[in-house]
Amino acid sequence: MEKGPLAELLAERFETMPPQLRIAARFVLDHPKDVALMSMREQAQQAGVSHSTMMRLARWLGLEGYEDMRSLYARALRETTAGLPARQGIERDGDVGFSTAGVVADSLAAQISSLGEYGNAMQFIAAAELVAGSRNVFGLGLRSAYPVASHFVDIMSFVAGGDRKVVLVGETAGQGLEALRHAGRGDVLLAIGMLPYERTTIEVARQSARQGVGVVAITDSSVSPLTRIAREAIIVTSNSQSFFRSMVPAFAAVEILAALTAARSETNAVERVKQSEEQLAAFGIYWKPPR
Repeated sequence: MEKGPLAELLAERFETMPPQLRIAARFVLDHPKDVALMSMREQAQQAGVSHSTMMRLARWLGLEGYEDMRSLYARALRETTAGLPARQGIERDGDVGFSTAGVVADSLAAQISSLGEYGNAMQFIAAAELVAGSRNVFGLGLRSAYPVASHFVDIMSFVAGGDRKVVLVGETAGQGLEALRHAGRGDVLLAIGMLPYERTTIEVARQSARQGVGVVAITDSSVSPLTRIAREAIIVTSNSQSFFRSMVPAFAAVEILAALTAARSETNAVERVKQSEEQLAAFGIYWKPPR
């Protein structure tokens, strides 16, 4: 179950919902498995709304009650997992079940694996087509998204050919936001942002779009403000079995995007990477063991 059976309807009606219903709708959009497995009251507590709000959401969507919504999601989950072998716990040192490390690792592996599913793959392909045909590429991400944007710019710089520039922008980057002043039609901005969204990221993405820049977003929801700004959007999850949100799926997403972009580039990506590595080695960038 990639998005949930009501994902399109929820996204379509999201902007017209009252504020509390938006919170509930976002929970359903971002946690389809929890909708199938948790009680309505548990979901309301997780979402931070009252249980009556969850019931109102179901009626807003034309259902009799919230149990009808849970049934839809439970059926979709059963269909998705039908035929898959059950994972068995590992008993070690008297403890039954996976260790915390195992649970977190399994969750991240599943999130990364889902990026290759058909709907997600089509998002990547559309975004890669836009980036591959661009004049210049800019990467933007703040706080936890900053290293993801930096990683994208770093690997894309290896395959950039001709006069194309690949620039990391942001308050803490080598070039500030003014690097986008002269960006326009033919350029692409990769904007990365997860909840809670950075105001600067949203405003810069919006202004870039006004200037004609093609915005590609990597974000965590189909109702993220970046999704509404972007020409192409790649949705990844930031949910984690740990105590904090995970950026691992976003890192995987930029690597997939870069690989697809390189495959569509007019330059010989393999040769460009080789030349870049040789040049960096000549500058003494890499450590060498003493002779």
